[in-house]
Amino acid sequence: MERTLLGTLFGSLLGIGWLGFVWAPPGPPSGPPGKPDSDWRLLEPVTYENLTIFPVASGRWADTSGFLTLDEGLSSGSVLVREQGSETIIRDRGIRPVPVPEYQTGASVNRLVLVNRSKRPLLLLAGELVSGGKQDRIISKDRIVPPDAEPLPLDVFCVEHGRWSAGSVFAAARIIVHPSVREKAAVDQKQEEVWDAVRSGTTAAAPAAAPPPPLSMAEITSAMQRDAPTQAYAKIYDSRAVGVPIENFVEEVQKRFAKATSGLKSERVVGVVVAYGSEVAWSDIFASGDLFDHYWNKLLRSYAVEALARPTLREHPSMEEAREFLRPLQGRETQESEPGVYRWREIREGRLAQIDLDALQPREMTLHRLKLHRT
Repeated sequence: MERTLLGTLFGSLLGIGWLGFVWAPPGPPSGPPGKPDSDWRLLEPVTYENLTIFPVASGRWADTSGFLTLDEGLSSGSVLVREQGSETIIRDRGIRPVPVPEYQTGASVNRLVLVNRSKRPLLLLAGELVSGGKQDRIISKDRIVPPDAEPLPLDVFCVEHGRWSAGSVFAAARIIVHPSVREKAAVDQKQEEVWDAVRSGTTAAAPAAAPPPPLSMAEITSAMQRDAPTQAYAKIYDSRAVGVPIENFVEEVQKRFAKATSGLKSERVVGVVVAYGSEVAWSDIFASGDLFDHYWNKLLRSYAVEALARPTLREHPSMEEAREFLRPLQGRETQESEPGVYRWREIREGRLAQIDLDALQPREMTLHRLKLHRT
């Protein structure tokens, strides 16, 4: 795929028959018709300790049943992830197994090879963890992989230190890294900053005289070093290892969230806005309730880890502050597209960043919108 950097774009957009980055003039995003913001309704917030979650409901949603998630694909074997330069991947073209040559030889920390053998386009979200190989890795950015495509060189970030051995096969971890780490992958795109965020727990600055977080940097380091020599991100989710009842926290929030959203009739929950203390910091919104349901459990666990890594400030934002967080940004826009498959768009305005992943087939729609307050 060819990537081209263009200057400020005036007038009409160029066609999508090429792959590239586009710098657009300031203004509200001209998103596709898949999920207009006006269809979203914020429900009353769910609060627990320092975490506040505003469910986002909609009476309109897209049909996303034709898309495959990473966990589904890895669990079923229809998606294969291998170390670059590992043994030949076998891709079934529907006729017979066919050996496919690797993208290039030699394993690389920040590059894997992925094959989508299914008949459905594969949705990847930045921060999703694949476990195994020589090291655990996370997806570097949102994208879509077309069905029955050639082996894809996939950019990733390492979230495990102390191991570069074992094998080449990866499995579904059913984990998405918590927001501080995910921000560094999705927005900053730097390996060292990703690992610094893993070790520190949170990249958010603590207010003066704030109480210490339940999940401290020392506890995270100790948990990751358990069963040395490897230091793996996934160990953070082990309540016994970190000494913090993460699962109890998740269960309590889940119970309150289910109660708060149980009365919906003609609407579905399609996303959430997330706050820590009084700061509205994050949102994940999808094109459908079904797609949100696929990701909700691992998203909630990631929000819980972030909450536990931040000071326990029992302040909560207002509904109006959450609505303001969802307003369209007016800033510089960057685009990347693969013809006929997807378009990735990032808009930055001050400390805010918004990333939209648009599917271009079978109809144009915004599958996922990530919005965050950069730390």
